[in-house]
Amino acid sequence: MEKTTDLEITTNLDSPKLFINRELSSLQFQHRVLEEAIDENNPLLERVKFLAIVGSNLDEFFMVRVAGLKKQVDAGVVDLPPDGLTPAEQLAEIRKVASNLIKVASDYLRNGLIPSLKKVGIFLLDYTELNKQQKESIETYYHDVIFPVLTPLAFDPGHPFPHISNLSLNLAVLLRDKKGINHFARIKVPDTLPRLVPIKRSSGGVRKDGTVPYNHYFVWLEQVISANLATLFPGMEVIESHPFRIIRDADMAIQELEAADLLETMEQTVRQRRFGSVVLITINESMSSRIREILMENLEIDRNEIYTIEGPMGYSDLMALLSIERYDLKDPPFKPAIPRRIRDIDDGSIFTTIREGDLLLHHPYDSFTPVIQFLKSAANDPDVLAIKITLYRIGNKPPAVDALLEAAENGKQVAVLVELKARFDEESNIEWARKLEKEGVHVVYGLLGLKTHSKIAMVIRKEGDGIRRYLHMATGNYNAITAQTYEDIGMFTCDEDMGADATDLFNYLTGYSSKKEYLKLLVAPINLRNRMEALITREIDIQKNGGQGQLIFKINSIVDKKMIQLLYTASQAGVKVDLFVRGICCLRPGIPKISENIQVTSIVGRFLEHSRIYYFRNRGNEEIYLGSADLMPRNIDRRVEVLFPVQDKQMILHIRDDILNNYMKDNTKARKMLPDGSYSRIKPQKDVELLNIQDWFITTRR
Repeated sequence: MEKTTDLEITTNLDSPKLFINRELSSLQFQHRVLEEAIDENNPLLERVKFLAIVGSNLDEFFMVRVAGLKKQVDAGVVDLPPDGLTPAEQLAEIRKVASNLIKVASDYLRNGLIPSLKKVGIFLLDYTELNKQQKESIETYYHDVIFPVLTPLAFDPGHPFPHISNLSLNLAVLLRDKKGINHFARIKVPDTLPRLVPIKRSSGGVRKDGTVPYNHYFVWLEQVISANLATLFPGMEVIESHPFRIIRDADMAIQELEAADLLETMEQTVRQRRFGSVVLITINESMSSRIREILMENLEIDRNEIYTIEGPMGYSDLMALLSIERYDLKDPPFKPAIPRRIRDIDDGSIFTTIREGDLLLHHPYDSFTPVIQFLKSAANDPDVLAIKITLYRIGNKPPAVDALLEAAENGKQVAVLVELKARFDEESNIEWARKLEKEGVHVVYGLLGLKTHSKIAMVIRKEGDGIRRYLHMATGNYNAITAQTYEDIGMFTCDEDMGADATDLFNYLTGYSSKKEYLKLLVAPINLRNRMEALITREIDIQKNGGQGQLIFKINSIVDKKMIQLLYTASQAGVKVDLFVRGICCLRPGIPKISENIQVTSIVGRFLEHSRIYYFRNRGNEEIYLGSADLMPRNIDRRVEVLFPVQDKQMILHIRDDILNNYMKDNTKARKMLPDGSYSRIKPQKDVELLNIQDWFITTRR
């Protein structure tokens, strides 16, 4: 990446020097997550979790982002991103960064994590490390459980090269028959069995607190299979065997205009995902050139798509270790709070509470239970006429869907927009869409060409001679499981203008409404870009006219070129800009005469920072918007998103002082972004108390 001095030479806001490549910034985020895995201040099993997250995130990165770039190269795409790198140049840079990231993760697993786990009685053993008794136990398990599941597939003139599915772990085996002729076979390591095969646990001795933990022993499934290959190929000599793992293109280009039934198309696409072209193969250094050539030729890849590491591959499987009941090796549990106003109410009185004033919930520090209670109350309240909601990622056992089904059974009008294109959650969403339809719920699947990402629920209730609309709007999904690990903010309100806007929004989603004006909500792709530009420009004008312009944005990602340029313009005018960007940031802070008034901070910790908060100082008449939209072209132009205003003055003060200002004080998990795109941990000043913002929220909940 360029040095700061190289960036001082231009004031042209279109210069590629002022933008960081989106994909390289995404890999920088994965590096920050990996740092959390390596950080010994984190409990040991939490470090395992972070390494598993890195593995899962990198899988998705290659399946989607790298696959997309490869398609651009094949199609001869010449349009360049703001940073000016061609697709081929991006792939070359990605390989440099990603190969180093994968190597660091691999080295840490073998030389850091596995030895640390061993010290506390959790053994991830190589097959060669097993003692006689352990081998006997594992061989019994192999013959009883593993062997019947395996299907060796030969490759010769009578057998075509076997299809190898996405994210599969495999063994490439070279064999020799009695005539001295070599043969190749592939064995898929079954993903229906535990990757970490448990061996009988044993007592680990007495701890200082007097308790007796158990030692846990595991061996890698692929190594067990490799050690028993003779049982699969009787009469053949096993010359060598090596594990390899492949990642295929999983990016879905749904031709909606040609699909008579979007739901049917989605089901077909999910089935076909495993047949995408190969974008990456991970192998061990020890794999022979003979087997490499066989894989390269038959999977139609080149050497740049082969990543070599030492030791196990596929780190997402490590997440299974979190089921071990060693709470001394995990983050301490906490009980989410329930705000006083709704702490003791029964199901029927939540609407009364909302009428008394808007209510804010900050998850996971505040419980998600009131959100489910809101939907359940609506399902059973005789005065509720209808419920409308958007569902994006809802999980496998969603209580929100249970409440909607209950509402339908009770005769309520229920309309649900289910987003089928929520990447990698399509199968779950399809299942629940079918179930809702079966129970008579009005289910729609969004707008042509637009992904519906907004998080909003509306309850229409008969009160007196009229109706009142109650809203829950949020930055996160209606998923009770992720609400325990994602940091998000939600708000209840019965504001009439926002209720009217919500009605127009649902008509837009389910009907043919072409309404372009909203009273209070910022809705993408209709008015969000223009309104956001106007709000930022207002701070610029305030600063130019002798006032104090200030912007504080807490977001997941910032990629949009026009928004970045507008923030550069704000900085040039003297507006103070603080950006809390968890993930991708294509803006370069701290460039003299360009972005010297912009500070970018990234916080990676126990919870996934997921909320979007937009703060505008506005001459002291502060405005705050919350919602689902990041500053990315896809959010602003190609998704249905909602940002909603916080109107209660006490809530605004709470978000400014208790949330945003305290994020600025984090000196434990926060990293400052440098002009070259790298990140540096904040070093606490002398005599300044250490502050981990997530721990602070846990300990200070009411």
